Amino acid sequence: MRRLRDYGGQIAQRSVEINVIPLIDCMLFLLIFFISTTVFEEATGVDVQKPQAASAAPLAKESITLALTADGQIIYGGRSVYPNAVRGLVAQQLRDKLVPVIILADNRARTGTLVDLIDECKLAGAAQVSLAATQEGS
Repeated sequence: MRRLRDYGGQIAQRSVEINVIPLIDCMLFLLIFFISTTVFEEATGVDVQKPQAASAAPLAKESITLALTADGQIIYGGRSVYPNAVRGLVAQQLRDKLVPVIILADNRARTGTLVDLIDECKLAGAAQVSLAATQEGS
């Protein structure tokens, strides 16, 4: 507190306050800015050893990502999905927006299971079904 003496001889006390409203405004602005500019990547929730390919390209930002593990499990959004439920799941996602389906198949996954998964995606209405791979040499 700061003491001031007025002309009448009395000591007046004036409190000094720190105005935090502009600080809160700046913090909210920064929070909104970082949330709106952050790119969220949809993770499958399972570690998959992807095969290597010389023609591998970056994944599409907006896509339906399914993972096929070495033991034949199909993972979507971190949870296991039965093979007969894939068609309905993909069709439901494609109702909102036509996006590609990307399958992250493990190197040791059975080819027959992979072909069945691709068929289910195509029958659900997916126009583009791609397999994810890592760039050779990386």
